[in-house]
Amino acid sequence: QVQLVESGGGLVQAGGSLRLSCAASGAIFSWYGMGWFRQTPGKEREFVAAISGSGSRTYYADSVKGRFTISRDNAKNTVSLQMNSLKPEDTAKYYCAASLTSRTYYDTREYNVWGQGTQVTVSS
Repeated sequence: QVQLVESGGGLVQAGGSLRLSCAASGAIFSWYGMGWFRQTPGKEREFVAAISGSGSRTYYADSVKGRFTISRDNAKNTVSLQMNSLKPEDTAKYYCAASLTSRTYYDTREYNVWGQGTQVTVSS
């Protein structure tokens, strides 16, 4: 069973950048489609970005398109989320998730393995 650990969160001012990383272990990483989701207290977990197992296909929520970039390095068993031009509305706990089906990539129900999350706070 794949295990996921996120890192790279922190505090940044609006307009700044952060790079999140998700390290996978315990499975053949390239078999999994990967997604990034985010959640704030009292709100539903929100789709941010997803990438296919090979890295050939990427998907983004409209709210982050043009600012965030998802990528993966299957040789290192990692998936990253480069976040540029950060806004206060991006403040959330960010989660990495893995799916073997990768059908409805934007749906949390597609993913059955989740990391512990990493907090991103964007100040005004």
